[in-house]
Order: sequence, then C-alpha cells, then structure tokens
Amino acid sequence: MKSVLLALCIVSISFPALAISRYNVQTMTCAAVQQAVDRDGAAILRWQSARSPSLPIYDRYVRNTLFCDRGTYPERAYVPTSDTSQCPVHRCVDASFDQSFSD
Repeated sequence: MKSVLLALCIVSISFPALAISRYNVQTMTCAAVQQAVDRDGAAILRWQSARSPSLPIYDRYVRNTLFCDRGTYPERAYVPTSDTSQCPVHRCVDASFDQSFSD
C-alpha cells in the first residue's frame, strides 16, 4: 500500500513537467519567439490565418532533434510575428515521407 501511495505522489508531481507552452506569435517579435522555443525546447505556436482571420493556425515547434519523436527530424519552418512575416523556427516532420519519393 505504501509503495502505491509513493508511486502516485511521484506521478502527480511530474505531471506539470509534461505541459507544453503555448504562444500567440502575432503579439511577439521574431527574436522573442525564437528565444521562447530555445528556452522551452518545444512549444505550440499559434496565429490567425491571413485568408480567414477567424481560423487559428498552430503547430508544435522545437529547438532541435532531441525534441522530435523517433522517425522525425526538425525542418525549417516560418511563422508570422509582429515584426516579420517569416520568422524561422523548426518543426518535426516525418523522415519516412521524404524517403518514399526517392525510390
């Protein structure tokens, strides 16, 4: 019984560490977005669609390969920020998708 309680305490303490930060990039500068991703390792970046302003667009962006799942790698992507329309960041993409076209 004591071991079950100890395990539950340990698990409940670790849950906040699993949370991922979310940022609205249209209110941030490019440098601030890049700094947030570097600091957090991975973050959800969100902005409004240019074609349909009521449509939110978001994805998960990462600092490096360590924050990508197995079989994926970081690829350069761009998000719109308050000071530029193309702020360079990285997002994880499936490695097998690229290889399927090389055969």
